Amino acid sequence: MSVNIKPRAFSDNQTYKSSDSIKKGMWNPFITFCFIVCISGFNATAQKTFEWSCFHGSDRTNKSYETGLIKEWPIDGPKLKWTAPGLGEGYSSVSVGGGLLYTAGMNSNQTYVFCFDIEGKPVWKKPNGQAWSTTLSYARSYTGSRSTPTYDNGIIYHLGEMGRLTAFNAKTGEVIWKRELVQDFEAELPEYGYSESVLIDGDHLFVRPFGKKGFQVCLNKSNGELVWTNTEIPGQPGYNSLVIDEFGGYRQIIGSSSNCFYSVDTRTGKTLWKVDVVNQRELNNTDAIVYNDNVFISSGYGKGSMLIKLKVSGKEIIPETVWQSVLMDNHHGGVVLDNGFLFGAGSNSKGWFCLDFKTGNQIWKTNGKGSITWAEVCFTCWMKGVQ
Repeated sequence: MSVNIKPRAFSDNQTYKSSDSIKKGMWNPFITFCFIVCISGFNATAQKTFEWSCFHGSDRTNKSYETGLIKEWPIDGPKLKWTAPGLGEGYSSVSVGGGLLYTAGMNSNQTYVFCFDIEGKPVWKKPNGQAWSTTLSYARSYTGSRSTPTYDNGIIYHLGEMGRLTAFNAKTGEVIWKRELVQDFEAELPEYGYSESVLIDGDHLFVRPFGKKGFQVCLNKSNGELVWTNTEIPGQPGYNSLVIDEFGGYRQIIGSSSNCFYSVDTRTGKTLWKVDVVNQRELNNTDAIVYNDNVFISSGYGKGSMLIKLKVSGKEIIPETVWQSVLMDNHHGGVVLDNGFLFGAGSNSKGWFCLDFKTGNQIWKTNGKGSITWAEVCFTCWMKGVQ
């Protein structure tokens, strides 16, 4: 299946009418949005059923449950269906909601949120704060958008690198509300700019300003008003995104700072537990993975990975280390848990790894580094070919 669609350019702050359409690791920062045909048949209904509403998917496991994907790629790869150039620089991934696609990019020192229909035609493009820049020579090549837009019930939420958090109408791009995290929470801009993709749960939005008036905060998703703040978390900004879980009678969000991973009660903002995690650069970039009463943590720059088991003691949650390893010290690109095995790339340890989730033992290793997403993979068959 192949559809020949000509890419169309955006103009600044432009919204396209409905007649113009048929109906969020650090690599190269210049974005061209591509869509390849990896399925035997594609339709909008299937996409609506299995939406990818935010960074790493709606449950933040980085696993897609779409079915009907081709089992083997052709020698030249899957057919290219369409491209959408002109998104500029950045590291944002793509989210899907309400039959539309969303991402972000930076052009002319301005961060934009982009919306496309399922056939790659532009629907709207809106600015979201000044783009991040730096005078530090070693970091100048890291300019561009970071956050992946989060879709929820007809609204797109996006955090710009300089701390502007905006809620957009998902169909039109109209601004519903916005906040400036640096000013509102007396925060210093993170060294590499704000990078997390915000988390929505029920009526609430969770985000980390890393400020004196709120390191971790909870906002009303409808209007951006403050629900609670937590100023107890130690360290400087962390660069991963939050995950959510229920354990020990608490619904908890798990994130990181520069020197720890921590858990906060979603209802009150109370710190539930923390584990010290400090690497050579004091940069924790990889999302935690939660399975039952276990939390997997990976930290780059030589730190490694570890499995934490959570135990309840009265009203407290106590984290206990099950195992630690120097392997799979994930830098960027994430780790995926499937069928009792962890998959991801290492930084100082170098290479792609498969580790046993319960023990941390290496199952296999091969050369390479990159981002990873699980999609309809037969794990047993895949493992047979690995020596």
